Amino acid sequence: MRRRGLLAAILCLTFLGARASDLNPDSLFTAASTHYEKMEFARALADFQQLEKTGYVSASLYFNIGNCYFKQEQLGYAILYYYRARRIDPTDDDIASNLAFARQFMAVSLEGIKINPVTSFMDSIISPFTLDLLAWTASAVFIALLLFFSAIVYFRFTGMFIRLTGYMLIMLLLAVSIMTTYKYRTDFMAERGVVVAEEAGVYSGPGADHDLEFVGSYGLTFELERVEGDFYLVIFENKRKGWIEQNLVELI
Repeated sequence: MRRRGLLAAILCLTFLGARASDLNPDSLFTAASTHYEKMEFARALADFQQLEKTGYVSASLYFNIGNCYFKQEQLGYAILYYYRARRIDPTDDDIASNLAFARQFMAVSLEGIKINPVTSFMDSIISPFTLDLLAWTASAVFIALLLFFSAIVYFRFTGMFIRLTGYMLIMLLLAVSIMTTYKYRTDFMAERGVVVAEEAGVYSGPGADHDLEFVGSYGLTFELERVEGDFYLVIFENKRKGWIEQNLVELI
């Protein structure tokens, strides 16, 4: 009996080991890419999603999932994954290009209150940079400032050039710190999402029994403000608020 139990355990471990090798990220990515090249988009998507379920995260993975959804005309999910890819790598031109192209097919566009011009200006400046890059830059400038002041004290440097250099380092540190804080607040503290359904009712309250404000559609992005039951209170790109069912949207 003990030998049989041991044999069963060995066979079980062997099977699990085989399954683990099947889930190797490189092999899954290669298999998915092969299916995509053969225009087998459903199979490619299944492989990419299996890779995603293993916990693997990358801009390339999300970009390819977005492409698979786009090829199958599921534009809501395509736009969602392009946004997820851009969040990881905002400098990638292909991601930005595909996102802009997919958004051209959105069935609904919102008009209304204009977005704060200060916010638009900050977004245009900060969007090409990752949070890690801004944080490392702020740290480097802070260290440089400390070394600069240490050198002034130790070597007793004086003069207009020294003062101007100090002022410039302080201003640079302040600017990078503001950019880092803004990036963190907008990209990580604020939960954002995308409408993925073909049609999504936006209501005045958390339920379909409230007044229907308008009917949204795939591709509309929003910032999540509150959760109540099965509904989200969201703020859309044009600052218009409303309640929407959770199963019609996905968070970025």
